[in-house]
Amino acid sequence: MDLKIVNYGAGNIKSIQFAFQRLGYDAVLTADPEALLKADKVIFPGVGEASSAMRKLKESGLDTLIPELKQPVLGICLGMQLMCKSTQEGDTIGLGIFDTDVKRFSNEVKVPQMGWNTVTNLKSDLFKSIEEGSFMYLVHSYYAENCNQNIATTAYELEYASALENDNFFGVQFHPEKSGKVGEQLLKNFLEL
Repeated sequence: MDLKIVNYGAGNIKSIQFAFQRLGYDAVLTADPEALLKADKVIFPGVGEASSAMRKLKESGLDTLIPELKQPVLGICLGMQLMCKSTQEGDTIGLGIFDTDVKRFSNEVKVPQMGWNTVTNLKSDLFKSIEEGSFMYLVHSYYAENCNQNIATTAYELEYASALENDNFFGVQFHPEKSGKVGEQLLKNFLEL
């Protein structure tokens, strides 16, 4: 399987590569448009700040390429947030793949949310063989608002979209590569889509 990770300088790549290696696959890091277009599956990761990440995507032309991809694409953490319409972080316009906006948690709760939390209201083959209320690992200060593309929700201050789906695009707020056996199952499900 030709598995590519979008390379735009936004962190946590090694842990994602190791997670796929444990499943028997090599995930290759690339910013080459041809390689991304030809891949069987694409991972769109992200750790960092939204406006600078979007600037990097624009500089490389990946901001127009990613929404045109036809194969299954999985956005992780900031990757998912950048796939939304906009984010309050750095007042950033997103890729518009998911029909929702990203807001900041209030100062009423500890920010960032860091650690394990449950995913509920699971829909989609992405969650095949994953139990309702399973724990995933999260680190984030911003959340995607609920919308009709939700395929999982998590509660922290309020209920928000912890996973989204639109056609061949999937996004998860949590880090499956750091979420033990449950996260590994999700990555396996993505590979089988």
